[in-house]
This record gives sequence, C-alpha cells and structure tokens, in this order.
Amino acid sequence: MQERLKQILEESKKRLQEAASVQEAEEVRIKVLGKKGQLTEILRSMGQLDPEQRKELGLAANQVRADIEKMLDATFEQLKSKAREAKFKEEKIDVTEPGKIYKLGTKHPVTITIEEISRVFKSMGFTLTEGPEVETVFNNFDALNAGPNHPARDWTDTFYVNEDVLLRTQTSPVQVRTLLNQKPPIRVFAPGRCFRCDTPDATHSPMFHQVEGLVVDEGITMADLKGVLDSFAKQMFGSDVKTKFRPHHFPFTEPSAEMDVSCFKCGGKGCRVCKGSGWIEILGCGMVHPNVLKVGGIDTEKYTGFAFGMGVERIAMLKYGIDDIRLLYENDMRFIEQFR
Repeated sequence: MQERLKQILEESKKRLQEAASVQEAEEVRIKVLGKKGQLTEILRSMGQLDPEQRKELGLAANQVRADIEKMLDATFEQLKSKAREAKFKEEKIDVTEPGKIYKLGTKHPVTITIEEISRVFKSMGFTLTEGPEVETVFNNFDALNAGPNHPARDWTDTFYVNEDVLLRTQTSPVQVRTLLNQKPPIRVFAPGRCFRCDTPDATHSPMFHQVEGLVVDEGITMADLKGVLDSFAKQMFGSDVKTKFRPHHFPFTEPSAEMDVSCFKCGGKGCRVCKGSGWIEILGCGMVHPNVLKVGGIDTEKYTGFAFGMGVERIAMLKYGIDDIRLLYENDMRFIEQFR
C-alpha cells in the first residue's frame, strides 16, 4: 500500500507538470481524488487492516492527499494565469480607434409638464393618486352623473371593450374611486392617460393626458376653488398671470366653470396664441355635484367639495409654443431634444 501511494504521488506530479490546460489538471484531480479515484479506493480498503496498519496507512494517505492538493492548487493558478495572458493577447484594443457616441435621452415635454403640475399641487398639500386606464362604464359615466343619453357615451366618442368596460375618457373616474375608498377630508390630484375616438389633427389626439383634482371637506366653497386654481396658474405661468372664470356645464359639478388665464405671451394685449382675446382657456372646474358625493356615501349636508380637470398636452403646447399636438407623439428626437 505504501508503495502504491508513492506511485500515485509520482504519477500525479508528472501529469500535472505536463498539463497544458485547466481541463487536463481537473482530470488528474478526478482520477486521483474523485469519489472513485485511486486515493479514495485505498482509503476505503483500509477497513480490512488491523488498527496499527490502518493508523500508519492513514497518515501516509493523508500526507499524499495534502501533497497532491498543494500541487493541484499551484497548477490551477499557473494554468489560469497563462489562460488570462493568452486571452489578453488575443483581445487587443486599438486605443486610437474612435469610440462609439451614445446620446443621452431627455424628458418628454408631457412628462416635464406633469412633473411641474405635480410639484405645484404637492406644494399646496395635495396627494398624488392614480387609477386604471381600463375602467368600468359606471365609474366613467354613471357615478359622474352622466346619464344614459349623454352624448359622450356614444360608441363614436368612446373606446368600448364591452358593454361594461371601456378605456377611460377622462381622469375623473379616479375621483369616484377616491370617494369610494377614502373619507373626508380629501385633497388629491391624479395625472394619467385618457382615450377618445378623435381623428388626429393639430389639436386632437385619440390618446392624451389629463390631471384631475378633488377636494372634499366641511365648508368648502367656490372661493376655495378659485383660490387654489389662481395660485396654481401663478406658479405655473408666472406671478403676473390673471385668472377668469366663465360659467359652463359639466354633469359632475354644479356650478361649473371654465378657467382662463391672461395670455402669458402677450400679457393680455392680444396675439396669435390667444387669438387676439388676451385670454387662454386651460381647464374646467366646479363644485362636486351632490349626486357624485352620494356615490361615495358622503353626507352632502355636512361636506362639500370641488373638482377640476386640465389637459396636459394643452398646457404643454401653450407653455412651450408647440402648435401641433402630433409633434408630441412622433418620437422625433430633433423635437424632443429641444426640451433638454
């Protein structure tokens, strides 16, 4: 047995010296130290020996194992080092060759506008909330006091998935979901995508963005609505901007209004942007209709609220002088890079 151990050690040493690759060295390890290796077989056969012989052979076998493992470690390190050097020689880099130019992207003007709007309302204590783009007919129309004969419910104006499901036509369904899931006081705003059956042109798109706002609490009045939106306009367009509210009609608010801001291009004198009027309409608003509050189980004798909604693309086009909404969706980097 002792002679066999010496023979295994010498053979292993010779084969490792001749090994030209890590794979060859690994084969030596398996042949000698593997589960069915030469040294393993000797150790298993020791059970047939008497105690004194087992002790002597065990010491010798462990010494041989330690020597072989030491040689293996040195061989593996040497072969790996050679492999790295060979790889480095093959993968030479020509440092004089021009490198690739990677252009950094920039935020889209719609994203920039949503972030600016969000910053303003967050500064006034509003909380950002969101809702699904695929909505129920109930949340999109019924709960918002839009009766079965409302023209917006027609299939020529709305993308229906089936009789009860559609792509939301406005962000107002988030208002319904908020009323159903929260109790007053409520102060939220909700940016998001909307969809309508519009033919694309310079001012219309079948997909667009809105920002919905909702406040519900005790003692909320139209004066609160005007104060919040006047502050928003000044932070968004400049401290010199003036606001004007005109009566309007929305099924989910009563009274309802549209808000104009004095033209921030001409200062109200009249120009191409404001079509000579000195005013620009930017959003719709009003006091939340009691029927809408009742959907959320809110006591209309105790609580009142106001809501507003604005088109993000319209504000972006006005603020940045964009004259065609289609430019926002053509993904032309020459256009988008102007907003870097």
